[in-house]
Amino acid sequence: MLPLDFIDSMRRQLGAEADDLFRALQSDAPTSIRLNTKMDVLTFPCDTEEVPWHIDGYYLSERPPFTLDPLFHAGCYYVQEASSMFVEQVLEQYLPQDSIVLDLCAAPGGKSTLISEYLGDKGLLLSNEVVRQRVFILSENIQKWGNGNTVVTHNTPAEYGEKCESMFDCILVDAPCSGEGMFRKDPASREEWSLKNVRMCAERQRSILMDVWDALKPGGILIYSTCTFNQEEDERNAEWIADSLGAEVLPIDYDPAWGIMEGTIGYHFYPHRAKGEGFYIAALRKHGAWPAGLAGIPSKALRTDKNSKKKSPAFPAEYEKEMRSWLQHPDHWAIRQNDRFATAYPAKFKDLIEYFAAHFTCISTGFGLGEERGKRIAPQHSLSMAKDLRREAFPQVELTREQALDYLRTAALVLPNAPMGVLLLTYENVPLGFAKNVGNRLNNLYPNEWRIRYQ
Repeated sequence: MLPLDFIDSMRRQLGAEADDLFRALQSDAPTSIRLNTKMDVLTFPCDTEEVPWHIDGYYLSERPPFTLDPLFHAGCYYVQEASSMFVEQVLEQYLPQDSIVLDLCAAPGGKSTLISEYLGDKGLLLSNEVVRQRVFILSENIQKWGNGNTVVTHNTPAEYGEKCESMFDCILVDAPCSGEGMFRKDPASREEWSLKNVRMCAERQRSILMDVWDALKPGGILIYSTCTFNQEEDERNAEWIADSLGAEVLPIDYDPAWGIMEGTIGYHFYPHRAKGEGFYIAALRKHGAWPAGLAGIPSKALRTDKNSKKKSPAFPAEYEKEMRSWLQHPDHWAIRQNDRFATAYPAKFKDLIEYFAAHFTCISTGFGLGEERGKRIAPQHSLSMAKDLRREAFPQVELTREQALDYLRTAALVLPNAPMGVLLLTYENVPLGFAKNVGNRLNNLYPNEWRIRYQ
C-alpha cells in the first residue's frame, strides 16, 4: 500500500500520469548489470537487453542467484540499477578523463565503479562513505572492480570542504533521500516515508552540499542525484544550489525514446516511463573559472605536517623488485608501505594520495599489493583482482564451478598435481584469488570477511 500523502503529492506533480506510476510501483523491478572489462561476453542463461544510456549496461529477463556465480565475486560485473547508470552521460558530456573526482556518498559502489571505469588510467577518484558499516562494502566492491585509480575514505562532507579547497574537477552527491524510487524494491521504505521525512531529507541534502561546496573548483561540475521523485528534494534543491551556492544548470543530452522526463531543472526517471527505478539527476557548473596554467592540486594540500603519520621502516629492495614483477606496467604505480603491508596506486597522483593518507581516514588506496610474512613478501588478495596483475608471475590453476564456490566459502581445497607455492586460482580464465600449496595441504587465502555463505 502506497502512503496516501505520497499518492496526493504525485497526483499534483504528474497529473493524469500518476496512476501509471502507481501501477508501475506495484510491478516487479527489472534486474540490470553493468559489465566490467574483465568480461567481454555475457554468460547469463536468460534473455538480455541493452540499457540504452550505457554501453556496458544490460537488463536480465530474470534475476539469477548472483551469490552462486564466481564471476560476480571476481568483479566481472556489478549488479546496478539501470537508471543510475545515466551518470555516464554527464561524465561523457562534461568531464575530461584526466579529472580528479569525488563521489561523496558512495556506498555500496555502483556509481564509483562506473566513474572509475570512465576515468581509466588518466584520472583519480576519491570514493567516500560516512557510514562506517557501509564503507567496507564500498572498499570491497572497488577492489573487486580492479582499476587501482580509487582511494576509499571514511570522512564527513565538512572535512572534505575544509581540507580540499578547490581540489575536485567534479563532485557527485548521490544524496541520502526519502527513497520514493525504491518503493517497489524495498516495501519497508513505504512504511518509513512521510512528508516530515521528505522535509528533513531536503534539509540534510542542503547541509551536505553546503559542507562540501568549497572542495569543488570554480568551473567544476557538480552532479546531484537522488532516488526519489518529489520536487522538494529534487528540483527545489537543484535551484537552491544554483541560486545560493552559485552555479549554472547544465543540459544533459538524451534520446526521447529512453523515456526520461525533463523537470524544470534536471531529469526524472519514472518507472512507468523508463525501464529502471526512480531516479533524479541534475548537472551544474560552479561559477568562476580555474586559473589557466595552475595545477589542479592546491599547494597547501601538499604540505607535510607535524601530525602526519610516521613512515614504517622500508621494505628490503628485493621485496619491491619482486612486487613490481607482479604488475604489467610497474612504472605506472607508486608503492606505499604501511607497517607490513604494501599498496600500489597511480604514480602520477602520488603527492595527492599521500596527502589523503596523512589527513583522511583511508580504508584503501589503489589496491593491496604485498604483505610481509616472516622473511618473504606474499601477494595480497586485491592484487588478484587488479586489472594490471601480470598473471604469468604466478602458477595458474583453473577451477571448476564447484571448486570455485568452495574456494569462495574459504573451504579446504584438494587440487591434485598443483604446483607448490603461491597459486593464482582462476574460473573461466578470470582470476578469483590466491592459494598456497604447502605439500600436505592447500591453504585457502581468500579473505575471510569476503567469504560467501550458503548451504
